[in-house]
Amino acid sequence: MDQFLQASITGLATAAILAVAASGLVLTYTTTGIFNFAHGAVGMLGAFAYWQLRFEWGWSAPLALVVVLGVLAPLLGVAIERVVMRGLYDAPETSRVVVSIGLLAALLGLGLWVWPPDVARPLVRFWGNESVAVLGVAVTWHDVAAFATAIGLAVGLRLLLYRARPGVAMRAAVDDRSLAMLNGARPHRSAMLAWAIGCTTAAVAGILVAPSVGLSHVNLTLMIVNAYAAAMIGRLRNLPMTFLGAILVGLLDAYALAYLPTDGILLAQFRFAIPVILLFVVLMALPQGRLRGHSTRATREIVPRPPWLGSLATAAGFVVAGVVTAQVVTGPDAVSVQKIVAVAIIGLSLVPLVGFAGQLSLCQMSFAGIGAVLMAHHGHGGDPRGLLVAAVVTGVIGALVALPTVRMAGIYLALATAAFAMLLDQWIFGLRDFEIGSTTIRIFGTGSVTVDPVDVPGVRSEQDMLVFLSIVFALMYLLVVGVRRSTFGQRLLALKDSPAASATLGINTTVVKLVVFSASAAMAGFGGALYGGTLGAVGPQSFAFVQSLPLLLLGVVGGIGTAAGALVAGVLIGGLPLLIDVAPWFENVNRVLPGTMGIALGRNPNGIAHSVREALAPLRRQPVLLAGTAVGVVAVVALRLGDVLTGGPFALALVGEVAAGGLAAQLLEARRRPAGTEIPAGTPIPAGTAVSDEDRDDGPGPLEWAGVDRPFTDDEVATLDRVLGLSPRAAPAPALVAAPGSGGDR
Repeated sequence: MDQFLQASITGLATAAILAVAASGLVLTYTTTGIFNFAHGAVGMLGAFAYWQLRFEWGWSAPLALVVVLGVLAPLLGVAIERVVMRGLYDAPETSRVVVSIGLLAALLGLGLWVWPPDVARPLVRFWGNESVAVLGVAVTWHDVAAFATAIGLAVGLRLLLYRARPGVAMRAAVDDRSLAMLNGARPHRSAMLAWAIGCTTAAVAGILVAPSVGLSHVNLTLMIVNAYAAAMIGRLRNLPMTFLGAILVGLLDAYALAYLPTDGILLAQFRFAIPVILLFVVLMALPQGRLRGHSTRATREIVPRPPWLGSLATAAGFVVAGVVTAQVVTGPDAVSVQKIVAVAIIGLSLVPLVGFAGQLSLCQMSFAGIGAVLMAHHGHGGDPRGLLVAAVVTGVIGALVALPTVRMAGIYLALATAAFAMLLDQWIFGLRDFEIGSTTIRIFGTGSVTVDPVDVPGVRSEQDMLVFLSIVFALMYLLVVGVRRSTFGQRLLALKDSPAASATLGINTTVVKLVVFSASAAMAGFGGALYGGTLGAVGPQSFAFVQSLPLLLLGVVGGIGTAAGALVAGVLIGGLPLLIDVAPWFENVNRVLPGTMGIALGRNPNGIAHSVREALAPLRRQPVLLAGTAVGVVAVVALRLGDVLTGGPFALALVGEVAAGGLAAQLLEARRRPAGTEIPAGTPIPAGTAVSDEDRDDGPGPLEWAGVDRPFTDDEVATLDRVLGLSPRAAPAPALVAAPGSGGDR
C-alpha cells in the first residue's frame, strides 16, 4: 500500500507539471488557432535562463523567477507572435505546422548555441529535499509548489477565458476574426497576450521539471510530447479534460515505474513510451473533422508536370553532375558527398507524400532508420538483396502506420507520425536482441550496427560509389516524375486541393492515402539503407525524431513539390556541416539555420528551387550567354582539377559563375524589352492581347492553366477539340479569361 501511495503522489506531482505545460498549448491553440510545436523548446529556454540567473550569476531564486517568468518569457511570446505567427492566422494548416516546427528547430539550436551541451549544469529542486508528510508519504516542497501552480493556473485561465473581457476577445477572434474586430476587439493584441501567457506556462513547466530530467536540451524540448497527450485528451479546447489527461499520463508513468519489471528486455524502457502510445490512441479515438473543401491561398502553389524529354535530360544532368563531382573530390570528400546524395534520396520520399498529396509526415528519418537496420542485418557484405528487403519491409510498416491515420490530416497527422517516431526513439530502437519463438529480432544491439555499402559490379572506389548513388537518385527522380504524370498523381493533387471534391468524384481517399504513405515509407527505407552504407555504422541517434524535422523543413524550403526540393534538403543537411571544417565559427550558425530558414521560407509553397528556376529562365532564352556560362563552369571545374581551387572557394566560384550568367541574362533581356511590356508568369492577360511565348517568363505552361492565367491559343483549342473528339473549328476561338485570383494546382 505504501508503494501505491508513493507512486500515486509521485504521479500527481508529474501530472501537475504536465498540466501546466498542456494548459499553455491549449491556450495558444484555443485563442489563435495555431498549435505550438515549439512549446517544449520555449520551456527548455526558460529552464536554462533560470539556471543562468540563479546558479551561474548567483541571483536569488525569487528574483530569477520574476525576471524569467515576468519579463523574458512574456517578451519571447510577444516576439514570436509579432515576428513569426502573425502572418499565419489565415494561412493553410500545412504552413502553420511547418513554420511552428521551424520555430522548434530554431529555438533548440539557439539553446545549443548559448548553452553548449558539453558543460555540466546541476539544477536542484526548490527548497532542496525538504518534504512534508501526506498520508504517511513524504512529499517534497518542490512537488507541493507544482500542485499549487497547477491549481492556480487552472483557476486563473478559467476566469480569464470565460469571465474576463480579454479572454472572451481571444476566443471571439478565433471563431470569427472580422466580426470580432467589428465589435471592437483587437485580435493582434489578444494574440500577443495569449502567446505571452503560453510561453510563460511553458517556462514554468520547464523550470519545474528540469531538476528531475536534468538540463538537457533535447530531453526538455521533447518532454512536452508527454503534454501533447494531455492536451489531446482535452481536444485542445477543454481545460478540465486537459488536466484530467495530465493526471492520467502522470499516474500511468508513476505506476509503470513502480510495478513494471526492469529486468525484462521488452519492458525495461517501456514506461518512456507510455505517453507516446497514449497520444497515438487518443488521436485515433478523437472524432475527426469533415472532409475539407478547397481553400483560397494567398500564394499559388505550383506542382509542375514535367515532360518526359525534359525529365530525362534533368536525370542525365544529375548523373553528369555526379560524374564530374567524382572527378574533383578525394576519397574522404567523396564520402561526404555520398551522404548528401543519400539524404536527398530519403528526401525524395517526401515529394509524393507531402508535395503531391499534402500529407505531413514527421517520421521519414524513422523509416530510413528501419531501412538501415534491415540493410545491416540482411545485406551482409553489401548484398543488394538487403536493399530490396529494406524497401519491402519498410513499405509494409508504413502501411501499418498509415492504417490508423488515414482519417487524420493537418496537426493530427503530424502528431501521429511524430508519436510513431518517438515510439521508436523511446522504446523500439533501444531494445536489445530478443527472440519471438525461434526467430531472433536484432535492432541496434548494444548501441550501433555496421552497415555495409551495397556491392555493385564495377564500383571499386568512393568516387565510383558516388556515381552509383547519383544514378540511383536520377532513377528515383524519374519514378517521382512518373507518379506526377500518372492518373494516380492527379488523384494525389486532387486530394491535396480538396478531399471533399475528391470523394465526391468517386476517389477512394483512404486507399490513395494508404498507397502513397506506404510507397513513401518504402522510398525512405531504401534511401536509409543506402545512407547507412555511407555512414558505415549507425545508431539510434542517427535517425532520431529530431533528425526528421530538418528533413521536412529543408525539403519545404527547397520546394517540396519537386525533386529539386529533396536535392536542396540533401545539400543543406549534408553540405552545411562541411563548412564547419573550414570555418569552425559556422557550427553555431548551422544549429539555428535550418529552423530559421523554415520560419522564413516555410510560408512559400514553391521553395528555393522554383525561385532559382524563375531567376535562370532568361538565361535559357539567351543561347550565347548560356554557352558562355557553360564555358565558365567548365573553366572552374578545370581549375579544381588543377588544384588551383579547392573546398569552399571552388564551391563559391561555381555558384558565382552560374549566378553571374543568370544576372547578365536578366539585364540583357531587360534592355532589349521595351519598358512596360514584360509579363510576369501567372499574370492574367486581357482578352484579345497577342502575346508570344517569349513574352512570358515560363512559356505557355500546362494546358490545364489555359483560360485561367492566360487566354486560350489556337493550338490549345485544337488540342482540346482533338481530345474531346470534336470537329475542327472554322475560326479561332475567342480568348477566354478567368477572373483574376482563380487558380488550382498545376
